[in-house]
Amino acid sequence: MSGPEMSRLQDRFLGFHLTPLTRRRLRNFKANKRGFWSFWIFLVIFIVTLFAEFIANDKPFLVVYDGAIHMPIFEAYPETAFGGVMPTEAEYGDPAVRALIDENGFMINPIIPYNHRSVAWDLGLPAPSPPEPRHWLGTDDQARDVVARLIYGFRISVLFGFTLTIISAVIGVTAGAIQGYFGGWTDLIFQRFIEVWASLPTLYILIILASIVEPNFWWLLGVLLLFSWMGFVGVVRAEFLRARNFDYVRAARALGATNPVIMYRHVLPNAMVATMTFMPFILAGSVTTLTSLDFLGVGLPPGSASLGELLAQGKANLQAPWLGLTGFFAIAIMLSLLVFIGEAVRDAFDPRKLFVGGEVDEGVHDDETAAVTGKL
Repeated sequence: MSGPEMSRLQDRFLGFHLTPLTRRRLRNFKANKRGFWSFWIFLVIFIVTLFAEFIANDKPFLVVYDGAIHMPIFEAYPETAFGGVMPTEAEYGDPAVRALIDENGFMINPIIPYNHRSVAWDLGLPAPSPPEPRHWLGTDDQARDVVARLIYGFRISVLFGFTLTIISAVIGVTAGAIQGYFGGWTDLIFQRFIEVWASLPTLYILIILASIVEPNFWWLLGVLLLFSWMGFVGVVRAEFLRARNFDYVRAARALGATNPVIMYRHVLPNAMVATMTFMPFILAGSVTTLTSLDFLGVGLPPGSASLGELLAQGKANLQAPWLGLTGFFAIAIMLSLLVFIGEAVRDAFDPRKLFVGGEVDEGVHDDETAAVTGKL
């Protein structure tokens, strides 16, 4: 492969064009070994939990009976489909149902034969039972497998945190951009509104609403979105206030560019540097928000898998230390990984480190380097 072709391949990643500045940021991110490996560890754990139904479930993900293929994870099958007499959904943990399937086929079960709601009726000790070969981290006070609840709880906590952070970032960046770019009365009115809105007691509002309506994932997300977007406003507003009178903004305005185009094409990329640096730490806080609410009992409905509910069970069952220790270490590891990733992202976007420790990338001329450094 020739040099120009190799260069073109290096300039693209997942179909996106990589500028020399972006390549430098990626190298700075990789240079932070702790953050780089934390990113991959967190990514692997998150991807594994996305397929929780294939790892921890009381239903087999594949049943072959009389030559027909069934996938109980995606579809409910009555017991009569496997030669039984009951028209209700088959209980695959029932020895009689297992015997019926084994007579004319086979089934493949997940590694952990319990989901987050499954009750282990065959425990030899009262619940919560200690760790054993069938239950690697024991069971909770409702005889539910702790590993299964940990997997499902990690997934819902991270998904909640990601969703809350992304939507909050969109709202907060938009509000901060409008405030900082236009300034004047627009900025003044917005700031007074944010000061009043931020003074509302979020936790008390959640407790009051939870006593009226049973909260769920989307209900909690909607309520928290009313307040979480304000964390991004100050950072973006400051960047727009600083950059709105720069020469390149004035030049774009003199050439006839509209305000939305100037905000999106010219000012926002510079403001996103501070936002991207700030976002991993906001994500760490958003992930623990649902955990905190579940621990206090105003989060997801009873029975839902949650790290906060696991901590609450550990607090209520001090004689079963595996419950509290499992929840503590799961949250500690998750937050540590997110903080390490945030530090690596901060280093990657730090303008003082972009051109330190080596020469500027080939193809970046002196004038382009000066322009990029000036914008940062």
